[in-house]
Amino acid sequence: MDVFWEELAFGVPDTKQWARIIIRLLAATLCGALIGMNRERLGKPAGLRTHILVTLGTTLFVLGCSSFGMSSDGLSRVVQGIVTGIGFIGAGSILKLDKERDIQGLTTAAGVWMTAAIGVTIGLGSLGLALISTLLALVILTFAGKLEFNNAKHQAENDKKETD
Repeated sequence: MDVFWEELAFGVPDTKQWARIIIRLLAATLCGALIGMNRERLGKPAGLRTHILVTLGTTLFVLGCSSFGMSSDGLSRVVQGIVTGIGFIGAGSILKLDKERDIQGLTTAAGVWMTAAIGVTIGLGSLGLALISTLLALVILTFAGKLEFNNAKHQAENDKKETD
């Protein structure tokens, strides 16, 4: 039974470190959920579960490497791998449609990329920076879309006037 507990606690020397890990994993879940709920509410393909899993996964990669005492160079390579992998996931969500300039999924890809950055930030221990970034992302996703819609509406009206 001792071997079992040793395996469960491997790389975590004390209860203070356990508390830090739990706080960071919960913070990653919360930040991912906030962004994911926004996307889910708008009916976007990457919603609640996707954003939670991205923040939680990236946080876990960083925490796992940190608990092994990985050097900053090694951790840098892990973060580079995360960014590359998330870029691949994001690229899969981007669609070029028939119209010449009609591309969909860029905001979804950017949102997944952003939640990965938030997860890495939480894993590194910068919870304040991650929370501020989450709030800014929510503001951008909520209000910038409305501005884009209004601009597109005015552009369509101007285009119609030009053709009349």
